Amino acid sequence: MVVSTCKIRVRYAETDQMGYCYYGNYSAFLEMGRVEALRDLGIRYRDLEKSGIMLPVSTLEINYRIPLRYDEIITVETTISDFPKGTRIKFYNKIFNEKGDLASTAKVVLVFASVKTGKPVSVPTEISTILKPHF
Repeated sequence: MVVSTCKIRVRYAETDQMGYCYYGNYSAFLEMGRVEALRDLGIRYRDLEKSGIMLPVSTLEINYRIPLRYDEIITVETTISDFPKGTRIKFYNKIFNEKGDLASTAKVVLVFASVKTGKPVSVPTEISTILKPHF
């Protein structure tokens, strides 16, 4: 299992008139968490794309519990608890507010796909090799 955390400040532009973080911005926070989790493992999106692999989102499920607010420093916890199989990799997330309260949970599934064709491809060997020791 892989667990990674990153901290993000909620910017004014990400909030609504009530000072709450607009719900559509949560997906960007989840993406930042995924990018940092992979980076912690030595996997960079830029390198994947150069090698002909992209990772489009196929499933996004978010459960909102309490609002995030302007200027809070939030923690995005990203977990890969399942070894990727076939063409997919699953990320599980928790977002905590500045006080450490659980604000939301999420599951995001990405598909390994060819940059040239856009069609799904098997999990790249280099990704499997990097992830295997964690499972």
